[in-house]
Amino acid sequence: MNLPHPLYEATLIRRYKRFLADVQLLDGEIITVHCPNSGSMMGCAEPGSAVLLSRSLNEKRKLPFTLELIRAGDYWVGINTMRPNHLVREAVSQGMIPELCGYQEIRSEVRYGTNSRIDLLLSGPGCTCYVEVKNVTLLNNKSALFPDAVTTRGQKHLHELMQVVQSGGRGVIFFVVQREDAETFGPADSIDPTYGKLLRLAIQNGVEALAYQAHVSPREIYLTRRLEITLPETADRESTLITQ
Repeated sequence: MNLPHPLYEATLIRRYKRFLADVQLLDGEIITVHCPNSGSMMGCAEPGSAVLLSRSLNEKRKLPFTLELIRAGDYWVGINTMRPNHLVREAVSQGMIPELCGYQEIRSEVRYGTNSRIDLLLSGPGCTCYVEVKNVTLLNNKSALFPDAVTTRGQKHLHELMQVVQSGGRGVIFFVVQREDAETFGPADSIDPTYGKLLRLAIQNGVEALAYQAHVSPREIYLTRRLEITLPETADRESTLITQ
């Protein structure tokens, strides 16, 4: 997926009120930009970080700039939660995700469950697959973690995917890790233990969990490889491992 061109360089001053951030442009001007991420952005919202912005063509938009990428150490991190759905849809349509091949139709934002919309609905002969996509930016000891804040919405999605499976469909929770310094993926139990328990329960009840890493650069973002998913039972017991 190509990113908007050009992207504008800036330095992060602060991120606040969930969807706002103040940045300083190269010419010294300080502006407020839209931050399309409802999470805490823990570990990738440090003041002084280099950031890249896209600019909307809509002249009536109150905040013309959108925060797209943040530099964390040696890597860019994609914080725009609007991108992963497009990333996964593009990869599925190109046959780049072996676990999701064989479907003839891809639809987005289809109503299901209790007043929800599934990110991707894949359809084939006598088979449907419901794919819920999550953006991952949090990193701890080389492991990408989700969520980075308590997510009642994410908990609801796991319940609904379990209902899909119970009704005879296929349910997939797909984690897009928008940073290249992760080696594995797992639930952030210390941040949202309820989500971690529900993720384990969902997997036990037939929901499939996939975690894919993305290559993130100022020009483009695309999925590269599947990551192993670790599900620690407790802090002092051996982890369960979902391999490729």
